[in-house]
Amino acid sequence: MKKTILFSALFLSCLAFGQQKGQKVGGDRDVHGCIGSAGYTYSQIKNDCVRVFEQKIKLNEVSSDKSYTSMTAVIFSKDMKRAEIFIPDGNAKSIILKREGKGKIWRSGSHIKESYVLVPYKKTGYQIKKDDVVIYQ
Repeated sequence: MKKTILFSALFLSCLAFGQQKGQKVGGDRDVHGCIGSAGYTYSQIKNDCVRVFEQKIKLNEVSSDKSYTSMTAVIFSKDMKRAEIFIPDGNAKSIILKREGKGKIWRSGSHIKESYVLVPYKKTGYQIKKDDVVIYQ
């Protein structure tokens, strides 16, 4: 009987003190319902939560003064007219680039401060340029 009471008290104290006040399990959902702690972020093109590191097209940072390098992903719309890039250092979670004409160059709009361009690189890859400097490939 004493063991039952002891284990019950231990269990209840874990429940009471295991979570911060007001925090719910899975309570880190963003406005779109994506759980950031599980690696999900919202994709404007897919209109759904995605894991950037699970996407087919992944690009690595070219050069960095940091002690680590980051990666990004590219998601294309079905008609290939828009591309979404996920820049870790930016204020926005992702940036939409639009293809001009029938070419294979996607550019950011004038509504953002920096100029981003996505261009084909070698046979199967891509490069992302920020203000004409290659940052990912």
